[in-house]
Amino acid sequence: MAESTENKKSQPNAGSFMKELLSGSMVSERLILKNLGYISLVTILAAMYIMNRFHAEKVTREMSRLQKEVRDLRSESLSTSAELMNTSRQSQVFRLVKEKGLNLEELKTPAYKLLVDKK
Repeated sequence: MAESTENKKSQPNAGSFMKELLSGSMVSERLILKNLGYISLVTILAAMYIMNRFHAEKVTREMSRLQKEVRDLRSESLSTSAELMNTSRQSQVFRLVKEKGLNLEELKTPAYKLLVDKK
């Protein structure tokens, strides 16, 4: 008899549970209001996760762009250095002087250092 009383008490609760679930009052009142802090925390964490992902993608794109720029600048530096080395060779300097008609002559004897005694 005690069992039948307990079954009768649980059955209306089961029926009222389904009724509240279908009507939406359970979701709106019990679950949401009871767990509003947790729901807001999860929402904030999800927003932070999305922002972090967008920031990481932005940093990755910027890093890729800068690496490409460094590669381009490095190759430009190497080509400029090679061009300068080619232009500053003695034979090239002599040819450029002749082309521009500067009336300069190439030294036949090597340069020497003057030593002066300071007293």
